[in-house]
Amino acid sequence: MTVVDEAAPSPLSSAPNVAGAVETTDTVASHLHPAGSWAVEDHPVPNGLEEVWRFTPLKRLRKLHADAPLGTGSVTVDSSAHDDLSIRTVSGAELADWRGLSGYVPIDRTSARVFAETDTSLVVEVPAEVQAIKPIVITLHGNGIDAAGSGVAEGGHLVIKLGRFARATVLLVHDGSATYGQVVEIVLEDGAEATVTTIQNWADDTVHLAQHAAKIGRDATLKHVAVTFGGDVVRINAGVEYAAPGGTAEMLGLYFVDAGQHLEHRLFVDHNQPRTRSNVDYRGALQGKGAHSVWIGDVLIRKVAEGIETYESNKNLVLTDGCRADSVPNLEIETGEIAGAGHASTTGRFDDEQLFYLRSRGIDEAEARRLVVHGFFADIIRRIGVPSIEETLLTALEAELAITVGAPAGAAVDGGTA
Repeated sequence: MTVVDEAAPSPLSSAPNVAGAVETTDTVASHLHPAGSWAVEDHPVPNGLEEVWRFTPLKRLRKLHADAPLGTGSVTVDSSAHDDLSIRTVSGAELADWRGLSGYVPIDRTSARVFAETDTSLVVEVPAEVQAIKPIVITLHGNGIDAAGSGVAEGGHLVIKLGRFARATVLLVHDGSATYGQVVEIVLEDGAEATVTTIQNWADDTVHLAQHAAKIGRDATLKHVAVTFGGDVVRINAGVEYAAPGGTAEMLGLYFVDAGQHLEHRLFVDHNQPRTRSNVDYRGALQGKGAHSVWIGDVLIRKVAEGIETYESNKNLVLTDGCRADSVPNLEIETGEIAGAGHASTTGRFDDEQLFYLRSRGIDEAEARRLVVHGFFADIIRRIGVPSIEETLLTALEAELAITVGAPAGAAVDGGTA
C-alpha cells in the first residue's frame, strides 16, 4: 500500500462557490469551445447560426436549450450499493463544494440552467487508494413523454471523484423516455484510474443534452466511453483537461443511428500540461431515411504542453441511402515541441467486397451484413477492458443489429433500404 500524506492539499480539491463564481483562469483559446460563465443570461438562446450549434436541430429540442422549465420526477436515479465508497445526494450549502469541482464553467445555456435551476447533485466518491472491485452502476430512467410529445424537462448533475491512487469503473445507463439536460463532472486525483462508460439507450422520443467534463491529475488515467443507440435527439459534449503532467485520456465511442434520429458527439481535449496523452476513437453506423450523425473532435495543444501525444479518429459506416454523417476533426497546435499529433476521419458505404467474401462462403446476405457491422463495432468494445461492460454492450449491439441490419436485401427498414 502506498503511503500518502492526507494533509497535503490536492490540486483538485478546491471548487468555486457557484453563487456568483467567476472564471479566473485563462480563457480557452479554441474557436469550438466558447468562454464559460455561471450566469444563465450570459448564454443567449442559440439560433443555429453559431458554429457550435449549426448541426443541431434546435426545433426538436423542446426548448431544453432555451427556457423550458426544469421540473423533477421525470427521471429517476438508481445506483448499486458499495461498502468501500460513497454514493449520495447532496443539497443546500454542500452544493458549492461539488459544482464546478472539475474546473468546468458552463459553456452553454443548458448547462448553466442545470446548475442554476436544480437543487441537488449526485456524488460518487471513491476514497484515496480504494480499489473498487465491482462496477458502480447508475441507472437514469425516463418516466415518459406526454401525448403532446413534450413531457417535463429535467436537469441532473453528477460528480464522479476518485482520490489519489484509487481505481473504479462507473457505468451510467440511460433508458426510458425523457427531456433531459445533464452535467457530469469527473475528477481524478494523482495516480487514479477510472473507466466511465455512458450508455444512451433511450426510447425513440427522448431529447438528451449532456456535458461531460473531466480533470485528470498527475499520472492519472481516464477511459471515457460513450455509447448511443436510442433517442430522438442526443447531443453529448465531452471535455478533458489536465491538472498536472503525465495524465492519460482515452475516449472511445460508438453510435448507431436509425431513421430520423440525430445523434451528435462533440469532443474537446485541452492539453494544458506537458507530457500528457490522449487518444480519441469514435465509430458510428447509419441506416434509414433522415438518419444524421455529427462528430466534432477538437484537440487544443497549448504552448506549455510540450512532449504531448494525441490522436483522434472517427469512422462512419453508411448502410443505406438517405443518411448523413458530418465528421470534423480539428487540431489546434500552439507549440512544435510535441511527441506526436494526428487526426483522421472516414465515411464510407458498406463494403461490397467483404459482403461478397462472406456470401461466397455460404453465409446469407442478412447474416453477412450483421457480421460486418458487428466487427466494425466490436474492435472498440473490446478495448474497454471491463468484461461485464463489454458483455452488456455486445448484447445491446446484437439487439440493435437484429432490428436494423438483419432484414433481407431490398426490405424496407425504417424508411431506408436494407
